[in-house]
Amino acid sequence: QVQLVESGGGSVQAGGSLRLSCADSYSYADTYSNYCMAWFRQALGKEREEVAVIDTVGSGSYVDSVKGRFTISRDNAKNTLYLQMNSLKPEDTAMYYCAARLSRCSWYVGDYEYWGQGTQVTVSS
Repeated sequence: QVQLVESGGGSVQAGGSLRLSCADSYSYADTYSNYCMAWFRQALGKEREEVAVIDTVGSGSYVDSVKGRFTISRDNAKNTLYLQMNSLKPEDTAMYYCAARLSRCSWYVGDYEYWGQGTQVTVSS
């Protein structure tokens, strides 16, 4: 079982930065390390979309729209996932969700078994 809780969202101006965290308060560290972890986001009136994924050995991948601006990382000893977001744009405004999958990483929303409740990011121009 995994229980994910996101934090770190807020309101910033364009060009600013935020760091999101996603803590799993339930799993043992050796279990958490076996999960592929991901960040998704959902803007108002739009479908949930992928942002970044990180595999069990810490290799991250990104959608083109955030490459060079966002960095995904994980600390398996703390059961925590991070998303460092720099050079934020108004189009990054969305609810951000972390997700976990006990298998190889996927970009498909439906492949993830566990989800957090989300944290809101609002970027003003």
